[in-house]
Amino acid sequence: MRGAQRIFVCDDEAEVREMIDEYLSANGFAVTTAAGGEDLRRLLAEAEPDLVLLDVRMPGEDGLSLARHVREHHPAGIIMVTAAGTTIDRIVGLEVGADDYIAKPFDPRELLARVKSVLRRVAAARREAEASAPAAPPASANSRLVRFGRCRLDLEAHTLTTLEGEAVPLTSMEFDLLKAFATHPNRVLTRDQLLDLAHNRDWDPFDRSIDIRIARIRRKIEPDPAKPQTIKTVRGAGYVFVPAGPD
Repeated sequence: MRGAQRIFVCDDEAEVREMIDEYLSANGFAVTTAAGGEDLRRLLAEAEPDLVLLDVRMPGEDGLSLARHVREHHPAGIIMVTAAGTTIDRIVGLEVGADDYIAKPFDPRELLARVKSVLRRVAAARREAEASAPAAPPASANSRLVRFGRCRLDLEAHTLTTLEGEAVPLTSMEFDLLKAFATHPNRVLTRDQLLDLAHNRDWDPFDRSIDIRIARIRRKIEPDPAKPQTIKTVRGAGYVFVPAGPD
């Protein structure tokens, strides 16, 4: 059964965070708050949200910079929270990838309507990406070794090694996820599909445990985990394995 959709709220004003948390939680969402960019980045490293609410003007890293980071690395909807009358913030926010904006002070009912609208659009984009994903032939049974970034996966030996031959620790679930990607290259896979392909139905596809494991896999295989090129996030859809060219 689908769990509550997860929303991260990043605002330097404690009263605003508490108000949004209380109202959205009362309407069935799982809300986690962050007081600034450092807190939000820590949350994003631990789990994937369905939606991020970002205050534009904050001390330290501002909301526009954080919106760029979220858009580049996470398949979440983004709503920017701006001060009344700051049209430029709204324009720039939309240019960096935000899905919507709302100006302070706002009626919580308007915020709820915008949250639901963005989540519907994200879900529709996910369905469209799944429907239009190009078909790719599965890996041949003779393709024992599959390259993942700076590593190679041995499908028979269930091992992962660097290109130089150094062993990389790999859990059984991480292997199952990599095998699922290896046999479905260039195809967008939702969390639900990954759980099916990994033969693991003990997890709820919406509890985000799978996102944590993919983040760990990226740290092992990607030359730069902050800018993944091998297992990419597809906004509103899931993940896709992009094979490297010939060695």
